Amino acid sequence: MMYVRFPLSLRNVEDILHERGIDISHETVRFWWNRFGPLFAAEIRKKRVSQMRAYSNWQWHLDEVFVKINGETHYLWRAVDDEGEVLESFVTKRRDRKAALNFLRKTMKRHGRPHIFVTDKLRSYSAAMKFIGNVDKQETGRWINNRAENSHQPFRRRERAMLRFRLMRSLQKFAAVHASVHNHFNQERHLYNRSNFKLNRAAALAEWRGLCAV
Repeated sequence: MMYVRFPLSLRNVEDILHERGIDISHETVRFWWNRFGPLFAAEIRKKRVSQMRAYSNWQWHLDEVFVKINGETHYLWRAVDDEGEVLESFVTKRRDRKAALNFLRKTMKRHGRPHIFVTDKLRSYSAAMKFIGNVDKQETGRWINNRAENSHQPFRRRERAMLRFRLMRSLQKFAAVHASVHNHFNQERHLYNRSNFKLNRAAALAEWRGLCAV
């Protein structure tokens, strides 16, 4: 949890646990997150998808960022709902119509269809929307997609701590796990008073410990 949630390196986590009396190698931390991270993330995602499908999907924000893998440019696509919840992360080598279409199909298959798609002016989005018949639901604008652009910031902090990625598969795996863990612990403290925030934070941590116990 510490490694995925916070911008820490494997050796940082090793030192923190050593201070708490737990003597392990940083490679053990790597093994733990590789083995158990996707399992915990899948459980979190399953619960959240079942809850979100009970409500109408009003608006999604779609955006992509450049990510370097061994010096080669790849693209990390991200879909975010109107409340800042990361719905899907998808890694591709290109950002053409085919990549945008695969990204949209994967997201809609899991989360349903929204009323509005907010995107930037990348032509790949328009071409994909035409193919699936959602042109009338697409909105573009200079500032209206800030929700998706801001959602990239936690991942960028993690990317710097990890000194970037070496495999496309590793990037896809980590992006999916990181998004689920971030959603789980993102309490949006600016929306609550201090007492309610502490209760929500304690509830999120208790639910996480429940997942670890299972």
